[in-house]
Amino acid sequence: MTNPVIPDIAAEVETIPPAGSNKVQPRKPWKKLVLIVAIVAAVLGFGIRSRMKADADLRSVTAQLAVPSVSVVQPKPGAPAEEIILPGSVQPFISSPIYARTDGYLKKWYFDIGAHVQAGQLLATIQAPEIDEQLAQARSTLATADANLKLAQITRDRYQGLLQKHAVAQQDVDNADGSYAANRAIVDADTANVRHFEALVSYENVYAPFEGVITARNTDIGDLINAGSNTAPRTDMFHVAQTGTLRVYVNVPEEYWRGIKPGQTVADLVLAEFPGRKFPGKVVRTSEAINGITRTLLTEIDLPNPDNTLLSGSYAEVHLRVPAQSPTFLIPANTLIFRTDHLQVGVVQNGKVVIKDITPGHDYGNEIEVVAGLKANDQVVVNPPDSLVSGEQVNTVHAALPGDSRQ
Repeated sequence: MTNPVIPDIAAEVETIPPAGSNKVQPRKPWKKLVLIVAIVAAVLGFGIRSRMKADADLRSVTAQLAVPSVSVVQPKPGAPAEEIILPGSVQPFISSPIYARTDGYLKKWYFDIGAHVQAGQLLATIQAPEIDEQLAQARSTLATADANLKLAQITRDRYQGLLQKHAVAQQDVDNADGSYAANRAIVDADTANVRHFEALVSYENVYAPFEGVITARNTDIGDLINAGSNTAPRTDMFHVAQTGTLRVYVNVPEEYWRGIKPGQTVADLVLAEFPGRKFPGKVVRTSEAINGITRTLLTEIDLPNPDNTLLSGSYAEVHLRVPAQSPTFLIPANTLIFRTDHLQVGVVQNGKVVIKDITPGHDYGNEIEVVAGLKANDQVVVNPPDSLVSGEQVNTVHAALPGDSRQ
């Protein structure tokens, strides 16, 4: 800046005329001197003021540079519901092994594996001649008992008629009554024995207990069938499975059990043999107890299968949408402070840092879920330095979370 030129005093002062001259005397020059002094003072004041302002600006910049700047982000709200993927085992709604109730040899079977049968349909016939003979003997014994009962009844009736004529003693009548009652009991016992052997003979025919599909046939014609009446193991003849509705069992981790609601929670099943297709099911029941070893909740899902599209025994991925039980937030992984006490983050409040303890949830790699310790409007410090402490004054620079449209 150039200083204003000070006017030449000698050029401004006129020469004093000699005495006796008629020329008018000029005014005194003190006013011009005052003006000159004022101009000089103004120039000096302007320079001093400029220097003071420059010093103030320098102090301000220095003070600003002394306060560190940090990048901050706002937590991103977590999803209201989370999808978890668990392995599932597809099983028939009902699966039953078919055993024989009588000993013998397999005479004939009528259905092989893969056959669809109706409830009560004949599956196989067992040949048991010993049982047939025992039934015949029991019937003969019953016939003999029936004959003795009829004779005892006739004798009793005859003695009662003679007693009215005082032709026999009362003792003889009582004996006849006792003989009739004994023969009546023998007939009842023999009748029960006949029914027993008739039931065993009826077991020679093996029927389907319910509608389903034959998944196994373990015997063939001529095989010895053991009903378990001796030390030999029972013969497992067939396996029948009801596949119109399938049961899918999954083990839900303990942290999600509160979101599993029987009758409300919907599940989608994905199978490798049906790419791009999902099969809807519904949670119908749980064990209502956490397994002490696996720390999981056994959960059953019913899956309609009217066309038998799915096969029992298949492996499936079960996609469960579990609602969040409390608000959660997502923050970048590079906001975490790892110290000896707890997992922490730095939050800027009123221009100062506050170190907060947080409770982490799921780790998604670049982001981490926080289930406790943060609020929606918190400003979380990104890449916090190791020297960051509570109460430190900072300047903030807003950053944005990936995929966050609020910033």
